[in-house]
Amino acid sequence: MTKQEKVQFVIDTLNDIYPEIPIPLDHKDPYTLLIAVLLSAQSTDVKVNEITPKLFEIADTPQKMVRFSVEEIREIIKPVGLSPMKSKGIHGLSKILLEKYNGEVPADLAALEELPAVGHKTASVVVAQAFNIPAFPVDTHIHRLMYRWNLTNGKNVVQTEKDAKRLFPRDLWNKLHLQIIWYGRQYSPARGWDLEKDIITRTIGRKSVLSEYRKKYKK
Repeated sequence: MTKQEKVQFVIDTLNDIYPEIPIPLDHKDPYTLLIAVLLSAQSTDVKVNEITPKLFEIADTPQKMVRFSVEEIREIIKPVGLSPMKSKGIHGLSKILLEKYNGEVPADLAALEELPAVGHKTASVVVAQAFNIPAFPVDTHIHRLMYRWNLTNGKNVVQTEKDAKRLFPRDLWNKLHLQIIWYGRQYSPARGWDLEKDIITRTIGRKSVLSEYRKKYKK
């Protein structure tokens, strides 16, 4: 297969498995999505979805959020981890949204990246999922799979994102990044990986990855 045929195989397979793709984090608008994505750093979406209803019940807008202290926010979000940094970030960005953006989340990657505790990946997820602006947020699942599929040699997520944007059509980025995340969780995880169930890696995978797998599991 040529590189382009491999890319098309990935697109076709993911569309077959996930014709409709849900957004993993529960939210109702750009602000609640921004907070949920920020909370998901080094945590699971399941854990975040357990915590956000409690938080959003008392504060689902920047106006309501700034009425609470950093400590009060931290008390609610503690189970997701990194709560000292995240609670400061949530309080700080809510204040900036009120002062600078009339309480609205800006639909601009650079503006989002300037907010406290909001990195490139978080900003990319928000512009993609809240505003439907093409972006390709790369998390650990996408980074792992792009390497397994021999579509990047990227040693870090920055290079992997560049390669993903170069290989995949721009109008598919927002859907594809979610499809790859779901596929990685279900069929190509870091632990407990079963190559027999992972049709994409089995078909187009990097030779060294396949060889190492077969050596390890004697298959």
